Amino acid sequence: MNQVKLGIIREGKVPPDKRVPLTPKQCKLVEMKFPQVKVLVQESDIRAFSDEEYIAEGVEVVKDLSDCDIIMGVKEVNIEDLIPGKKFLFFSHTIKKQPYNRKLLRAILDKKIQLIDYEVLKSKDNKRIIGFGRYAGIVGAYNGIRAYGEKTNTFHLKPANECSGRKEMEAELHKAVFPENMKLVLTGFGRVGYGAREIMDLLPFTEVSPEEFLSEKFDTPVFTHLEIEDYYKRKDGKPFSKQEFYATPEIYESSFGRYSQVADVYVACHFWSNKSPFILTGDDLRSEKNKIQVIADVSCDIQGPIASTIRSSKIADPFYGFDPETGQECDWKQAGSILVMAVDNLPCELPKDASEDFGSELIKSVFPHLFGEDPDNIIGRASETDLTGNLTSYFAYLNDYVNQVTA
Repeated sequence: MNQVKLGIIREGKVPPDKRVPLTPKQCKLVEMKFPQVKVLVQESDIRAFSDEEYIAEGVEVVKDLSDCDIIMGVKEVNIEDLIPGKKFLFFSHTIKKQPYNRKLLRAILDKKIQLIDYEVLKSKDNKRIIGFGRYAGIVGAYNGIRAYGEKTNTFHLKPANECSGRKEMEAELHKAVFPENMKLVLTGFGRVGYGAREIMDLLPFTEVSPEEFLSEKFDTPVFTHLEIEDYYKRKDGKPFSKQEFYATPEIYESSFGRYSQVADVYVACHFWSNKSPFILTGDDLRSEKNKIQVIADVSCDIQGPIASTIRSSKIADPFYGFDPETGQECDWKQAGSILVMAVDNLPCELPKDASEDFGSELIKSVFPHLFGEDPDNIIGRASETDLTGNLTSYFAYLNDYVNQVTA
């Protein structure tokens, strides 16, 4: 059996990303589960795990990965760090024809690299099998609760990125106090939404149905988790059809405004297509009946379905204010403003925990296909490019994107 050398590249994005695809212990686990694989780690001084931690596990730390067959990272690899003729795995952010990464994909083709994009690794049922969404939901929900404490000046939690890990972050939640009949609304399922629920399960909130949430008062904090049929309706009043909504979203409109009239906090974890109607509109937020004080937009679609998300925010400065009257940013302490949390790289706040979760998914759901038989063509279907310098048939739609002439 031929040996496969798997390299973990040093992250080159600025600002730096401390996450890794595999922790030190996971590197050794990979070598145990897949005896033909040898893992090498490129030296780095920015990772959440130090070079010394990898070395302590018996993992070889090297300056150069040119000898590796497959190279893995987390975020986009800098063009100057691409090695011709190799297989690379990372989040390339090119499948939606993102203009800022066109040159990256062009360079990958020129260097005859096989790009396997984590974002499109899917099961035979076409469901994503890898991602950091769970930790986006976990940290996003925590940030939403922290934001509520700051907005109301009733409690103060330590920022997640200042905690040693998830355990300390969760311990902070014991400081949170909530008024009777406080209401929180959550949209979105999948990894992100269920990650947010992990935080809700640690809080003194009771889950209630959407109908109860809208019509009843409680003597304890409550939350409701909405399906898309709970906040979209047909314009003509006919019954909701999920299949029809996905096919023809333009015949639907938002009905979320009724939740904004009773909710104090909104945690948004949904997937949204730009063909779909907005969810929470400027009119909803301008309404005298609006009650929402804090919006934690985990999905973070800029100028998209949540009217208050006018920009993303950063870990070091996660909150900004939105003035419903003007539609402009303001001081979140300003009377009548809505506090917005729209951090666009939430898992980076808990890099060790998020990396461990991601690495576990790689080992369980990706590596058996990468290093062994792949009857469902999971790796092939996630390969944007091949080793001959061409787009694969699955990504032929990117041809005009990579060949676009820019000034």
